[in-house]
Amino acid sequence: MLEKIYCAKCIGIDAVPVTVEVDIRGGVGIHLVGLADTTVKESLLRIVTALQALGYHIPGKKIVINLAPADLRKSGSGYDLPIALGIIAASEQRPLPQLGEYVIMGELGLNGEVREITGALAYAEMAVQEGFKGCILPMRSALEAVEYREIAVYGVRTLDDAVRVLGGQEDCDGLLVRHSAEFRESQDRPLPAADASVLDFSEIVGQESAKRGIEIAAAGGHNLILVGSPGSGKSSLAKAMGSILPPMTPEEAVRTSKIYSIAGSMPPGTGLLRQRPFRSPHYSATLASIVGGGSGDSTRPGEVTLAHNGILFLDEMAQMPRSVVEALRGPLEDRKVEISRLRTKVVYPCSFMLVAASNPCPCGYWGEGDRCRCTPTQRQAYMSRLSGPIMDRIDLQIFCRQVDSRLMNSRRPAEPSAQVAARVRAARRLQQDRLAGESANTNAEMTNKMLEKYCPLSEECQATMESVINRLGLSMRSYFRVIKVARTIADLAGGRPIVPADLLEAAGYRFLDRRDLFDY
Repeated sequence: MLEKIYCAKCIGIDAVPVTVEVDIRGGVGIHLVGLADTTVKESLLRIVTALQALGYHIPGKKIVINLAPADLRKSGSGYDLPIALGIIAASEQRPLPQLGEYVIMGELGLNGEVREITGALAYAEMAVQEGFKGCILPMRSALEAVEYREIAVYGVRTLDDAVRVLGGQEDCDGLLVRHSAEFRESQDRPLPAADASVLDFSEIVGQESAKRGIEIAAAGGHNLILVGSPGSGKSSLAKAMGSILPPMTPEEAVRTSKIYSIAGSMPPGTGLLRQRPFRSPHYSATLASIVGGGSGDSTRPGEVTLAHNGILFLDEMAQMPRSVVEALRGPLEDRKVEISRLRTKVVYPCSFMLVAASNPCPCGYWGEGDRCRCTPTQRQAYMSRLSGPIMDRIDLQIFCRQVDSRLMNSRRPAEPSAQVAARVRAARRLQQDRLAGESANTNAEMTNKMLEKYCPLSEECQATMESVINRLGLSMRSYFRVIKVARTIADLAGGRPIVPADLLEAAGYRFLDRRDLFDY
C-alpha cells in the first residue's frame, strides 16, 4: 500500500514542499531513496526503535521510502515523524485518513517522543501558501508558529499524539498550540526585564555630537562608524543605540523571526521576535560566520542575516581580516547576500544597520593632544585597512573624543533614551508615509530614482552640494548618501524640505573622506 506524507525543506529562509512516499509490498528490507544525506539515513534505526517502543510492529516485507523530489538533497532529523507515520499508515496498523492534509515535521526519540526542529515558522508559512489544513510540529517548535491563525498548528509531544490528530476520530483541540499549557504559561509569565546590556543615553556622559549622529543614523537606518581613542565611549554609544530604535513592524517581525527559526536561534518563549536584533561578533570572526556558508543547499545564515532589521556592531573593525571587511560591500549595497555553490545559490536578506568602531591609529590616541606617537604613514596605513569602497557605504563617520574631566565630575543629567526614541519614531513614521508603496522603508534604503522623486534640491542646495563635492572630493555614491542623511535630518526637524544647513551637517559626518586627514 502506498501512502504520501507532506513535509518540507528550507532553502534560504523559505520552505519548499517535500513528499515522503512509503510503499510496503512483498520482499525484505527497508530502503530509503531520494538523495538523503547521512543524517536522514541514520534515522531509520531510530524510527524502528521508536515504533516498537510504542507497540507498533515493523512489517516483515519490503518497505520503500522515497523522498521527492529526488534531485533535492534532504538533510536533518525532521523527516523522522513523517516517515514513521507513513509506515504506520502503509502497514494499516492505524487508519490515518487526514494524513495528506497536514505538513508534518519532527525528530523522534527512541521512546517515541517528538523533539524540536528548526524552521517551524517557514514550514507554517509554506502550509498557508500551499493550502494545507494545518501543520503538525513538535510542541516547542510549534510555539514559534503560534501567530499563524490561518491554519491549525498542532504541537505534539509523542508519536501517538500525531496519530490521534490524523485519525480524525478524537477531539484534539487540546493539542492545538494556542490551547496548550506551554502557551498559557507563556502568556501568564511576566514580561522580561529590559536587557541590562542596552544602555540609556542618560547614562553616557558627554559625547553630545556623537549622540546627535547616532540619533540621525537610527532615524534613517544609516550605517555609521565611531572613531576614537580607547575609553572614549564608542562601545557604550553603540549599545545605547538599541534603546532608541522603534519596534519592528509586523512584516519585519515575521521575516526576522523566520531567520532565527531556521538558524535554530529563537529565544525561549512563544510567538514572533519583537525586539530588533543586535549582533556583535568578535573581530576574529571568520568569513563564513559573517556572511553565512555551508555545503550545497544546506547553508546557514551568517551574522549579516541574523542582524536583519537590526544592528550589526563590529567593534575594532580595522583589526578584522581584510577579506571579511571587503565581503560586506555587497550586503551593504544590495541588502541581501548570495551564497553560491556548485549546484545551488541561496539568497538571504540582510537589511541591517552597520555600526562600526575603530581606533584612529595603532596607539589609539591620534586627535588627543600630543599623546599619539604614530607617524602620519602609520596612521594612514592603519585606517587604510578600511578601504575606500567600504567607507563609501558608511553614511556617518563620527569622531569620539575623550570626555572632559569636569563633565565626568559634574554628572549633569543627560537626555534619556525615551525622548530621543520619540523623535526617531516620528521621523520613521514620516518616512513610512512618504515611501508607502515603494520597496524602501527608510531613507537609507532609497534608490537613486527615489532620491530624485522624494529629495528634490533647490538651486541653493545644489550650489551647496557642488561646494561640498569640490572640498571633500566625494564619489557619486557618497554624494547620494549625503543627500539621504540630509533628508533624515530634515525629517527629525518635522519633515520640512531639505535646506543647505542639512546638507552641510550631513557632509560634516564624512571627515574620513579628507585626503590630508593624517598628514600631521
